[in-house]
Amino acid sequence: MRKLEHFEELENLRKKVVAQREKIRSTVIICGGSGCQATRCLSVIDAVKKEIVKQGLDHEVLLRTTGCHGFCEQGPLMVVEPGNFFYCHLTAADVQEIVSSTLKNSKVVDRLLYTDPLTGKKIKTEAEIPFYSVQDRQLLKYNKLLDPCSIEDYIAVGGYKALAKTLTGISPKAVIEEIKSSGLRGRGGGGFPTGRKWAEARSVPEDEKYVVCNADEGDPGAYMDRCVLEANPHLVIEGMMIGAWALGARQGYVYVRKEYPLAVKHVKLAVKQAREMGILGENILGSSFCFDVEVARGGGAFVCGESTALMASLEGKVGEPRPKDIHTVKEGLWNKPTVLNNVETWANVPSIILNGSGWFASKGTRGSKGTKIFALTGQVKNTGLVEIAMGTTLHDIIFKIGGGPKNGKAIKAVQTGGPSGGCLPVSIFDIPVDFDTLYKMGSMMGSGGMVVMDEGTCMVDLAKYFLKFLQDESCGKCVPCRVGVDRMLEIVTDIAEGRGSREQISLLQELAETVAETSLCALGKTAPNPVLSTMRYFADEYAAHVDEKRCPAGVCKELIHYDILAAKCTGCGVCLRSCPHDAIKGEKKKVHAIEEQICRKCGICVTECKFDAIAVA
Repeated sequence: MRKLEHFEELENLRKKVVAQREKIRSTVIICGGSGCQATRCLSVIDAVKKEIVKQGLDHEVLLRTTGCHGFCEQGPLMVVEPGNFFYCHLTAADVQEIVSSTLKNSKVVDRLLYTDPLTGKKIKTEAEIPFYSVQDRQLLKYNKLLDPCSIEDYIAVGGYKALAKTLTGISPKAVIEEIKSSGLRGRGGGGFPTGRKWAEARSVPEDEKYVVCNADEGDPGAYMDRCVLEANPHLVIEGMMIGAWALGARQGYVYVRKEYPLAVKHVKLAVKQAREMGILGENILGSSFCFDVEVARGGGAFVCGESTALMASLEGKVGEPRPKDIHTVKEGLWNKPTVLNNVETWANVPSIILNGSGWFASKGTRGSKGTKIFALTGQVKNTGLVEIAMGTTLHDIIFKIGGGPKNGKAIKAVQTGGPSGGCLPVSIFDIPVDFDTLYKMGSMMGSGGMVVMDEGTCMVDLAKYFLKFLQDESCGKCVPCRVGVDRMLEIVTDIAEGRGSREQISLLQELAETVAETSLCALGKTAPNPVLSTMRYFADEYAAHVDEKRCPAGVCKELIHYDILAAKCTGCGVCLRSCPHDAIKGEKKKVHAIEEQICRKCGICVTECKFDAIAVA
């Protein structure tokens, strides 16, 4: 890889790569992200490589292995250009037909097309699929345009143009003003104004400063940062470089969660390629700017997503938060001024510099500008990564992009913001998704997790689940979090198991508010959110558990029992044979019965019965 000595050489390389791409007749784009790898996309990729050679198309067909396309549940998936043909749920056995029909003769393979779950119709192109068409994909749109392991691919789509523009004509102060004017707020959860953070760090009279990328994404069901790093690591590096120029920093760190091996691999390769090409290191592209990046792997502690705990971990210390009497922009990593932003925040910077702050600020709401990536999971037909303009309603995300309920049960609520977020009922799904509105409604943006729940979810049980997670992940440094979360979990467990009282509900409310007010770091301060939000919007479920000793959703085992309905039972014996505890008795073709003292309430009998003969009460 030749080292570039000047900005003109970067532009010449871009033109050369683009010219080479224009000679390609067809491009086969296959998602190679972690989600699709779990569904054996690598075997599909290998089969395509072999088949295009076998059919003599290797000189006119380009195979591009990319990062996540977003529609994870449809993987392995493929887009064929030109034509924008979208194939999903592929296997290696499908490849020969795709190559013969689509690549050779431009014929669509109907059986491999996406089927709209609402209409039952086959959809030919990616652009027509509702999951994609409703989104505003500003960051994710690049994922299918480049191979994350190729710096040339990134340069071909405009990569490092923003860096060149910055180093050749924008002063550090002007960069910060542009970021301020854009209204960009931190995408890691806190939503702090990015430009303001940068300005505070720049104002500190220190020679040594640092920029850090927080990729320690630990929320259950959230994988936005992971996929951006897997799919487009150079975009994040370029954003960090522009931030370093604005601050006067010479060193950056990408702190990646240990459980993200593909992201680690890709970002390390991106750093290596950028160094070899002269885009990282000393006198970058012949300028006076010097900057380098190191990749550090986190140990998997949820609390290390908090800024001071992350920096302690980077220094080789125990990942525990410290009081923020002095902010990290003044005394952060090794007591030097440090700017910490998450993956998505850094990834937005290059487009703001290239397109201008006005372009970015034109999207979103008054206090929340631009777009936001969410991991949409749970009880909806379409799950995956979605990117929407701030201000899009929950209803549009869940029913238009998500396709509505998956299993015929009505949607009940959505949790936003991860385990420290809140649960919002379907009755308020018309609210816009932005930092301030979600906070006002008792939830938070968080890093972007969005879990949809239907009527089969018990909100008391859900609060118990997240409290258990936060109990396990709390560092235990401060008493309010260490003891308060434990006590909240004890009370919610009592309520879920039928031992709760009205006095405990009042105590739970008071305790949750106290923990939120007095905890040291954001983990403790937001830990009560699942409790406070479920008590606020689903008070009737808490009342049913306490007053009637009943779980309306039929989830809390201590408060439910199973009955076999004589009018519906055919005596087929399926439930008897499937029960792992031998709790069901009965003769063939006669009504069966459940022995309650043996039943463990696992629910397998309900799932297996085809006659709806087992009632849950």
